[in-house]
Amino acid sequence: MFIYIILCSNETFYTGVTNDAERRFSEHEAGIEEDCYTFSRRPLRLLYTEFYDSPNDAIRREKQIKGWSHQKKQALIDRDLEELSWLSKSRNSRPSTSSG
Repeated sequence: MFIYIILCSNETFYTGVTNDAERRFSEHEAGIEEDCYTFSRRPLRLLYTEFYDSPNDAIRREKQIKGWSHQKKQALIDRDLEELSWLSKSRNSRPSTSSG
């Protein structure tokens, strides 16, 4: 099973779980399900996948990621372990390093 993260045209992320990430992404792109979040937010980009042997583990991970902020999902996609660790410890975004 895979969890996947799609970037929508409005810069939001959609996280889902499937047994075939490429097929499911193609379905999202084609707009097969009109009531799906991604339907009116195309074009889409598949940015991230993780594989799990256990469907239960994949579903748990999907639920975990769905609870994350946009910033934390972006850190995961970027594989920015330092930022991901920092965001896991804080509910706030990093303080700005620029003056003014």
